[in-house]
Formats: sequence, structure tokens, C-alpha cells
Amino acid sequence: MSVGPADIDNGIHFFVNDGTTNAFRERRSMRLWLHRVARTERRRIGRIAFVLMSDPELLSLNKRFLDHHDLTDVITFDEHTGDLVRGDVLISYDRVRENAMRYGVARRDELHRVMVHGLLHLCGHSDKSDPQKLAMRRSEDLYLQMR
Repeated sequence: MSVGPADIDNGIHFFVNDGTTNAFRERRSMRLWLHRVARTERRRIGRIAFVLMSDPELLSLNKRFLDHHDLTDVITFDEHTGDLVRGDVLISYDRVRENAMRYGVARRDELHRVMVHGLLHLCGHSDKSDPQKLAMRRSEDLYLQMR
């Protein structure tokens, strides 16, 4: 399964709700990397929107759609069909910044971790149980090395 220039440019979209960050400045390399991850997962990317937003914005959506009342770093809305990955990955940039400081990593690295976490959900991975969380973290670590 190969990826052509049109696939790379058209399948993955980046949005910033408040316009205060330039976190998606390496779009082409991020797209290439995310397509490689999907291929490794035996999936093809149809359309994925990565959206950065604030804690209050993501919390509101977390309450509205998932009935969760806690802050989170990412919410994924899966619309896949067969092996075609489609969906929205909503990311709290506030959580990315705070987690980067907490874990002593660069914001860019934490953002990439959250992005690949969302993509893994779109590829069918779950993190509901402790063993699933561990498997998800291992997959994240593996794919972060592919950048």
C-alpha cells in the first residue's frame, strides 16, 4: 500500500480553534509519519482532522458527547469504514503543555504522542483496561520512534 502526494496532502487536516499556537508547523512531515503509522497498522487514511482546542472547549465536548466530567488530553470520534481510517482527533493544547512540563518532554513530542494515541484509537486500539493501556503506550513509543 503506497501513499502518493495527493493522499498525503488531502487525507490529514490540521485545525487550531483559537489560533494562538503554531504547533502544526511541520505538517508535511507529520502527515508522512501518520500515514506510515496507519500502514503499519494495516490501515489507510481516508480523512482525519486533528483539532487543537482549549481545556474548557474540550471539557464541554467531553461532557456533551461522552458524559465525562474530567479534563482530558484527547477525544477521538471514529468514523472508520473497513481499513479506511476516518475521524476527528480533538486535542487540548492546555493538557499538552501541562503534560510536557510534568513529564519533562518537549511540547512537540507530547503533541505527537497525543496525535498518535488518537490515530491508534481510530485504528481500533482501546485503552479501557490496564493491559490495554500498557499496550497502547508501547505502540505510542514504537511509533514515536518512526518520526
